[in-house]
Amino acid sequence: MASWIVGKALNPCALRTLTSSARRFSVAVASGDSESEQSSFTFSSKDPKPGEGDDTIYVKGRERASDSVSMPMSFMTGSIVGKRFYNEVTTKEADDGIGWRVMLDYRTLKTPSKRNLKCPTLALAKAIAAEWEYQQTDGIRPFTMPLMKLACTALERVPVTRPKVIGNLMQKFHQDLVFCRAPQDNDLTRDLRELQVEKFGPLIKWVELEFGFKPVMYTSFFGGKQEEGLVKAFENVLKKADDYELAAIDAIAAAAHSLIIAVGMFRGKLSIEQTIELIRLEEDLQVDRWGLVEGGHDLDIADLRVQISSAAVFLGLSRKH
Repeated sequence: MASWIVGKALNPCALRTLTSSARRFSVAVASGDSESEQSSFTFSSKDPKPGEGDDTIYVKGRERASDSVSMPMSFMTGSIVGKRFYNEVTTKEADDGIGWRVMLDYRTLKTPSKRNLKCPTLALAKAIAAEWEYQQTDGIRPFTMPLMKLACTALERVPVTRPKVIGNLMQKFHQDLVFCRAPQDNDLTRDLRELQVEKFGPLIKWVELEFGFKPVMYTSFFGGKQEEGLVKAFENVLKKADDYELAAIDAIAAAAHSLIIAVGMFRGKLSIEQTIELIRLEEDLQVDRWGLVEGGHDLDIADLRVQISSAAVFLGLSRKH
């Protein structure tokens, strides 16, 4: 995924993702509303006529052209939301001179709640534009646009639910993956414990030096109790993060089951490859011992790479310096 950016030029083909759990939806086309004075092209996940078929997504086209296009809430899922309706994808500076917009032909791209998709940097806008340019004529596939999804999260979810996002991250802090150690008195887990000490050790040492508190290791399923000072230190990191940074941290933590790893990436301590290695430490050990299951482990690895790489790229592209 690091190949997405080469001299600020983006490779749209590198944005292809793998998914093993995408839900399939049927697509139907509804006629335009001729009585409406406003003309726009919108997607709707609701059936304009009462009926059945909760899995049907209707694409409503109105007769007159519009200068904007809004994405449906189903954009945030793995469904196909309709055929490609645009020819050219470009970027344009926002009218107020603050931020950048993505243009689908002459239409301004909007979020599912119909807010203008305004990117803080031109680099991020171009990356999202590359995701839209990649879309094929037979359908728009949101699951191939991780940067677009993260941008919508940063613009819509984080600002209105910031305390809840931070609260959910801190709620699992005491059970963080990096604090976990396998029992050393068991032949089946002894190798794993040695690997955890070796691989997690440098990150634990960094936490101690960076925040001034030594983390508590645990072997219980219920986790251990970390010092209040360490808890407050990580909570302050989250509170000081802007909406785009918090969206990226939240995405990494969800994939890693670790706020420590997410903040490590955020602070530049961990690379993408190092992060993936730490997340898959136990599973890779099991694969080495028992073998890889095709169609299972390999897809999990690919999906994890997409999640971590896209969040890391989003984090880097959204920074103005």
